[in-house]
Amino acid sequence: MYNEKRIILTVGAIQFINILDAMMVIPLGPDLATDLGIAASKVGYLAGAYTGAAAVSALLAAFFLDRFNRRTAVIIALLGLVLGTFVATLGNDLTDLVLARILAGSFGGPATALSMAIIIDTVAPARRGRAMGAVMSAFSIASVLGVPLGLELAHRGGWQTPFYVISAAGLLVAMIAYRVLPPIKGQHGQTSGSRFTRLLLDRRAQMAYLTVSVAIFAGFLIIPNIATYVIFNLGYPRDGLGMLYLIGGLVSFFAMRLTGKGVDRWGSFPIGSLASLLLALDIYLGFYRDPALLPVMVLFVGFMLAMSMRAVAVTSLVSHIPHNQDRAGFMAVSNSAQHLASALGGICSTFFLTEMASGALLGVGNLALTAIAVVATLPFLLYWLSRRVVIPTHD
Repeated sequence: MYNEKRIILTVGAIQFINILDAMMVIPLGPDLATDLGIAASKVGYLAGAYTGAAAVSALLAAFFLDRFNRRTAVIIALLGLVLGTFVATLGNDLTDLVLARILAGSFGGPATALSMAIIIDTVAPARRGRAMGAVMSAFSIASVLGVPLGLELAHRGGWQTPFYVISAAGLLVAMIAYRVLPPIKGQHGQTSGSRFTRLLLDRRAQMAYLTVSVAIFAGFLIIPNIATYVIFNLGYPRDGLGMLYLIGGLVSFFAMRLTGKGVDRWGSFPIGSLASLLLALDIYLGFYRDPALLPVMVLFVGFMLAMSMRAVAVTSLVSHIPHNQDRAGFMAVSNSAQHLASALGGICSTFFLTEMASGALLGVGNLALTAIAVVATLPFLLYWLSRRVVIPTHD
């Protein structure tokens, strides 16, 4: 039998590498602007390049990944991610970095899908929810530990240093995966064309993808530009950026757990609506008003808190939509929608922003108003879904 604990830890490590790789480039925006002369207003292209490539590759991979040995496929995907991450260290301008991020994202998307497939294949249904929760905590760990550490490494050794470390860690995790993960054979026909088509045409599934996309898109209008904004517009010291992400990540870590209990008790619609209100207020007071009416720490922590609460509310609600036999395919399409929405959000943010000689961003107010307008649509989508989803109750 499989050693579930080791498999879960290994898959969690793969997700940690993947998530940290995707997240790291955003807070490094000010360093890239200073060292490579990249316009700070264009950092959104780097976030969009990775997530856009991940969205396309994950969607395409859903058609054929089940034909291959799970262990082999996930190791190849992880090695491709490592290669793309290392290639980024050789970049000299925005174009070089965008191409490197596309390469990394092309392998990062399938790595996520394969990781979840391995959990589904090896963990019994009665324990699968707990296993999924443990794997998903990689996001919080990356926020709490990975990003602050990466920022400190960049501060001491240059912007390439975090990418060197992530590449080396990815190679180590790939070797561990070879030793720990079982050579699970592909399950032919598991993601059939007819099932995939059904997942795309089902009305509730479509609304779920839209809801997930709206939540992510609103956040990624702001996220790629936060570090640049707080440093160059609000005068926050670069040395304090790591602590900012550490505290924000800790708040996010605990907020996700408390919000989960709230969703179980009161439902996703009221919790998601409250979180949307908090997010809109945070964006209005911290990004639209000039000067900002919130201290940087309050602005950042409030943003992370509201985004975490919304993520839990949305994920919890949409998880009740697919039937058991459709869960893997549904997750692949949902993950692809999330990546695509984050890519579009990051890229669209660049259309609003221009950069002053000082590095400060112009156009943040219009960007903030657009984000608030998108945030305001989420409660209506949550209400529509909540009226059409039957959530099982347990004693």
